Amino acid sequence: MEAAFFDLDKTVIAKASMVAFGREIYREGMISRRTIASAIWGHFVYQHLGANEAKLDEVREKALAMTKGWDQQRVKEIVRETLRTVVEPIIYAEAADLIAEHKAAGRFVAIVSASPEEIVAPLGEFLSVDRVLGTRARVDDEGRYTGLVDFYCAGPYKPVAMAALAQELDIDLDASYAYSDSATDLPMLEAVGHPYVVNPDRVLARVAKEREWPVLNFTHPVRLRDRMPVPSAKSSAATAGVVAAAIAAWFAWQQRQRHRAAA
Repeated sequence: MEAAFFDLDKTVIAKASMVAFGREIYREGMISRRTIASAIWGHFVYQHLGANEAKLDEVREKALAMTKGWDQQRVKEIVRETLRTVVEPIIYAEAADLIAEHKAAGRFVAIVSASPEEIVAPLGEFLSVDRVLGTRARVDDEGRYTGLVDFYCAGPYKPVAMAALAQELDIDLDASYAYSDSATDLPMLEAVGHPYVVNPDRVLARVAKEREWPVLNFTHPVRLRDRMPVPSAKSSAATAGVVAAAIAAWFAWQQRQRHRAAA
């Protein structure tokens, strides 16, 4: 079996998850206006400069620390209430079309994202993909985030998840496809025989040129209600703490950049 693996932020959707849901989390009083502004700026820097493995580890730890103690159910409710209006307008039409093309060709389609599975799952249902692979956060007996993670689906860990799926379903990775915008996903792109870069950051654009990888530019958002059914409230409720994690991650990285500049 052949497969097609898609990154999420800036590859399938036009924004980082933290930007998309930041306003709703802010309205709930869970983050400050300063955090949102810093997160957006951090995303801009990341988009142009990329991030190495050390930075990924750092932002992960900062993100987990910030979400510790947050009530998972309340975050689910916030996202359930806003999923349709927030997510629907920011999915790239080109990505939706490409996913449909791969499915029509008989390929297994998966989204592979550093975002928690809670946000990837409803998007996967929106797009009718076959599987989602994402970060698995841990909650305590009271349903609050513990600040721990069971699996971090980012950087070098993405191909680990892909390999496990390939073994489960007898997928030929050498004959498969992968799509991403970020240099942090080089391990993911290198794990397949047909890597494609989408809206690449500066580092990935350079690598793609050196290796002669195809470069795609996605620009057109799509209204999914005109293409496929909206997921049920139960499915939408599965979207959990990703927003907090993503915002905290970019905020932490941007703060580190400031400290380095000051030094």
